[in-house]
Amino acid sequence: MKRHATAHWEGSLKEGAGKLTTQSSVLNNTQYSFKTRFEDGNGTNPEELVAAAHSGCFTMQLTAYINEAGYEVDSIETKCDIDFQNGSIVESHLSVVAKVAKISTDEFQQLVTKAESNCPISRLLNTKITSNATLVQQ
Repeated sequence: MKRHATAHWEGSLKEGAGKLTTQSSVLNNTQYSFKTRFEDGNGTNPEELVAAAHSGCFTMQLTAYINEAGYEVDSIETKCDIDFQNGSIVESHLSVVAKVAKISTDEFQQLVTKAESNCPISRLLNTKITSNATLVQQ
């Protein structure tokens, strides 16, 4: 399986602007610029997209591991914070809240750690990856 996205940019770094389009068209000429990356502009930026990719990928991987362990997921919500400093992503932090019936907190935490290390986006990123997870007992 291969997926693609395209970026089109016009102008200088600070005054120019770009548009991002994904194969699925979920992003379709979506604006990004210096202001959306470093200030408070309208549009997206690469770090926000990495955060979306990492939170989505991790959540699917955790769901797979929970299902493989014999449990059913009611819900999982993952927030990803990307820390961008001096031109580098230095950390990706995952905050997880999950509702899973009958799983112990210890087993849940083990599966979180396993998903944190093994989801494809985690393996792609060359940065520190951390997480905190909360299991909501049902």
